[in-house]
Formats: sequence, structure tokens, C-alpha cells
Amino acid sequence: MPFTSRRGDRFAPRLALLLLLAVSVLSIDATAADKGQPVADTMVVLPGKFTLSGPVSFQKLLPGLVHDGRFAGTPTGKLDWSSSNPKVVTITDGTARPAGDGQATITVRHGKLTAKAQVTVADFARPVAWDFRIHVQSVLTKSGCNSGACHGALAGKNGFKLSLRGYDPLSDVRTITRQNRGRRVIPNDPGRSLLLTKPTGAVPHKGGVRFEEGTLEYRVISEWIAAGHPAPADDGPRIRRLEILPADAVLKPGTNQQMVVRAHFSDGHSEDVTRWAKFTSNNTTVADIDDVGRVAVTGHGETAIVAWYLSNNVVASLSVPYANAVADEVFNKAPRSNFIDGLVLEKLKGLRLPPSPRAGDAEFLRRATLDTLGVLPTPQEARSFLDDTAPDRRSRLIEKLLARPEYVDFWTYKWSDLLLVNSSKLKPPAMKSYSKWIRDHVSANTPWDKFARDLVTARGTTHTNGAANFFVLHRDPADMAETVSMAFLGMSIQCAKCHDHPLEKWTNDEFYGMANLFSRVRFKTAPEGGDGNQSIFTTTSGELIQPRTGKPQLPKPLDGTTIPLDAPGDRRNHLAGWLVAPENPYFTRAIVNRVWANYLGTGIVEKVDDLRLTNPPSNERLLARLSEFLVKNRFDLKALIRLVMNSQTYQRSSR
Repeated sequence: MPFTSRRGDRFAPRLALLLLLAVSVLSIDATAADKGQPVADTMVVLPGKFTLSGPVSFQKLLPGLVHDGRFAGTPTGKLDWSSSNPKVVTITDGTARPAGDGQATITVRHGKLTAKAQVTVADFARPVAWDFRIHVQSVLTKSGCNSGACHGALAGKNGFKLSLRGYDPLSDVRTITRQNRGRRVIPNDPGRSLLLTKPTGAVPHKGGVRFEEGTLEYRVISEWIAAGHPAPADDGPRIRRLEILPADAVLKPGTNQQMVVRAHFSDGHSEDVTRWAKFTSNNTTVADIDDVGRVAVTGHGETAIVAWYLSNNVVASLSVPYANAVADEVFNKAPRSNFIDGLVLEKLKGLRLPPSPRAGDAEFLRRATLDTLGVLPTPQEARSFLDDTAPDRRSRLIEKLLARPEYVDFWTYKWSDLLLVNSSKLKPPAMKSYSKWIRDHVSANTPWDKFARDLVTARGTTHTNGAANFFVLHRDPADMAETVSMAFLGMSIQCAKCHDHPLEKWTNDEFYGMANLFSRVRFKTAPEGGDGNQSIFTTTSGELIQPRTGKPQLPKPLDGTTIPLDAPGDRRNHLAGWLVAPENPYFTRAIVNRVWANYLGTGIVEKVDDLRLTNPPSNERLLARLSEFLVKNRFDLKALIRLVMNSQTYQRSSR
């Protein structure tokens, strides 16, 4: 079944950058760059091909040096811009603006380096019409008017309440234009509208001045009011994806880099929305970013730059290699046991970090035993292992650890903690049944997909089917949806219960669609008797109401397909099919990341229950390959653990 990525695809930006490079890079006559700049093989201008739609459209262009196939920063010094046809498009200070319909080429020169961008201008004669969903909401959001500290608060401010970050535009239009006798907007004299006099400071405003008269922000709102403050059309353009440029860059400390954000809409047009986007850096010790999208590199390492616009997120990766002089042969000659080592060494090489030496046998024994069994090796076990000189002693130790009963004890505890098994809501017989169910699956090395499927579709009495206790611990459909998401997808969707998730792509509607899959789960005292024995079953009726609309949301797994409200059968089976499908990236990546964190001390995504788009993995290729490995091995967790423990990466010293 399909898995959409309309709110940003973490894999697409690098592919897009490569395509742009192919479009916009020209051959060069010189190989030397200006002093103090990165060595450049070529120069590129981003975006390399774009369309300006309408008379007020514009596009900021980014010239960039390219070294070893990666964007290496915007060149400093003089840049010469030119347009092949100023009657179609003009270029001023790196910003392209339309002048008439047609096509043109923009050229930028820096010394002997040259790059070009292909531009198409369409609908230049079309009257300007600001869309509330796209443009007015952008102004209100960027200005902070609908933030949680202002009118986006649960109770609003001073009787004026907007949806948080504009997730409900139709409600916001009604509030702005109809509430309070409509005095917030005056179409025949927009300048007197409270929607303009308050944020510009013309009348007292506790929020202070948010924008000035004469700015684009002022123009958007005033012209929208003058046009009769129309609500967004049902068939109007909707945002489909965000693009950030450069999507992947290698920079140096002390340098700056402007970022550009483009929004692509359902009607095919695109806009430069950098002005309206909100920016954050995941690691400000490496680089920080200001409100206009300008990055300041402050240290070494890696960080993700996150751009948010209209409930959508997109992420760029910035790498700042350390100043270490490490010869390539250090990485080329480093031992490798499996694909993990090659991918880790590749990452270390990119950051110029030499790999640690191999851990001694004593260190490895202690580490492997603690990580796998949760206990220290006994003195006898230590002496036996340290006296062993066979080349395969470590791999044999790993097999012994995986076969020991303490392995079952340790991982039963781990999964019980993950599933929030506790005695506050379960009586002793139910606790015993639930713990035994988990333990039996760990002992049998049940594939993780079957473990998850059996749990989310559990039915029967809680004393005979321990998995049914999951629904005793989480009785509310919203709680069930959140717990399943956290345990098996490694992400929290709790924020989307009240509003669109600010840090992820999940919407308020998607949360209630997910929760409605559990709305027909029922409980009753089991006929076998008391002592907490309950029977879990499903009915053929019952819906969870979406508070915002007052109607039930169509049942739908987060990225899955909807099912009709009157569809027969247990809705949880539809959820389980989506949840454990090999093509579901969240399910496999979540368990791979948890296992990796147990053995390496830190997840590839940290924290392990925060696998959101805006918190990208430290090594995307490694996480993807490990996920592929687990799927190919039919979700065999011991196979995954064995692979990790046998890698040279795991067996390196922590020093």
C-alpha cells in the first residue's frame, strides 16, 4: 500500500540537488578559487530551473561552489548577474523578478566560474489575488500572530483566537471577518482594519509592532481585505511539498550561507517562501540560523537546518569537517566485518575523524555481556574468554550470549518497559499473563512484525491472552493510537491531538483517523471470573468524533489508506497490515534504531522515540541499510543484534 511523503521527503532533497547540478553547472576555465574559499570543481546556481507565475512572483538565487559533488558554500566577492532577456525576467542582487511571459537564461559569473539558470515566466498579465490559505496565513504565522504565545493560544488573546500556526484556515477566516461585528476588516478602507492597525502599532497592541506599513506583509493583508477578504476555495491550491536549497552542504567555520525555501503547490506552481518560513538548527554549536534563513557556521560537526512553512517541514544537512589531517589510507585500511563498518567509516572520513582502535578482549567481554544480558560476566567466564586465543572467539561469545536465559530476561524487561507494562492498572494475574506473553515471544525469537501484529489485534481474556492487557492499560482510542505510534514507529503524535503537529507532518485529522481505528474496541468482565480478568473484543459500531468538525474522521493509519466508516471487520487488522508492511519505513527504522542505541549507547536517531522528519538520523545510509537487512531477514531481531555485535564498529574502543 502507498506511503506518501507530501510534507517533505528526507531522501528527495539530495536527488533534487544532483538534478539541479546537472541542469545548471557549466564547465569552467580555471581551477583556482579566491583565497580563503573552498576549492571548487565547478559552480552552480540554485534553483537551476524554475517558473515564475504571476506578476508579483520572485525567486532568490543561490550561486554555490561545488567540490567533490557537494555544495561547498556561496562564493564571496563580486558576482556578476545578467539576464538573456530583461523583457522576460530581471535580476537584481540575486533575485529574479518577472517582466513578461516567456523564457530566459540567468547567468552568474565569479571570476572565471560561470553558472546558469533557466527561467520561465507565465501568467504575467494575471491580476494579483492573494490567497488566504497561502499568503495571508503566511504573514500571520511568520509575524507570530497565531503562535501559542499570542492568538494561537488555547483561549486566544483578548477575545481573538486563531488556530495554532494556521492549521484551520476556514475557521480563521470566519473569526477574522465575522466575529466582533466584523470590525477587524474594513474592505472599503483596509488601512483602518484592526488586522492592520494593531500589528503596525497604529493603535495600542500588547503584541507590539509585528510589521511595518509599506512592507510586503502589509500589502498582502490590505489587498486581501480590499478584495472582499475571500475565504480559501475548496478547490484552491494546496501545498504539496517543500524544497530547501542547498539540501546538502559542506561548509567551513566562520562562514555564512543563505538558505532558500520553495513551496510546490497542487496546481503546479511554485513560490519562493523563504520570507515566510521559520528556521531552526538542530545543533547550534555547529551552526545557527536567523529569521531570514542566513546560516552562521560556528563549529565543527553536523547539523540539520529545519524550515517550517504552513504546517510542512523540510530539512537540509550541513556538514562542517574537523580540521584534522587524516590520510585516506587510515580509512581505506581500517578493518571491516560487514556493511556497517564501511558506512560508518565513510561518515568518519567526511568529518575527518579517525576511527578508534579495536577494544581489548576484556573490554569487549564486559561490553557485550552487559549490552546483551544486562549483567556482568562472572570471574570464571572472564578467565575462560581471556585465555581463548582462537580467531573466532568473539563471534562464538556472541552466539553464547544470544542463547543464554539471561538474554530472555533482559529483553523481556526491555520490551515490557517499551509497552508500559505496570501494575497500577493490572492485577497480579493479568500482570503475570502479560509478562509471560512477552517473555514467550522473546524466548521464541518471534519476528518483530508478528510480535507487533499480535499485540495491536489482540482479543480474548486478559488471563489467557496476555497481549490483550495492552488495551486494558490504554483504554482510550487516542491513548491507544499514541502508544502504538511511540512503541512501534518511534514517534509521538500527541501534539496532533489538538492541532497540526508543529514538528512533524501529522495533522489533526490524521491523528483522529488513526485513533478511530481503535474506537470499536470494547471491554467487559470475563465470564471465567474476577481478579481483574477482562475480555477484549470489537463491535460493529462506534466512532471517535473529531472535535474540530464534530464528525467522525475516516479510519486511516498515519500514512496508509482510509477505510469506509461502514467497512466490516476489525479495523485493527487494517492498521496492523499497514504497520508491519515492509515498505513502511517508520516501523522497521524504529526497531533498528532501538537495537542500535542499546548496543552503541546512542541511537542513529537520538532520542530513540523521536523519529520525526525534523530530527534526521546521524547516518541516513546506515539506518536505511540496517532496515533493509532486517526486512530481508524477516524481522529476526537476533540476526540484527548478531550483525551489530560482529561489526568492527561495535568492537572499537570507546577511547
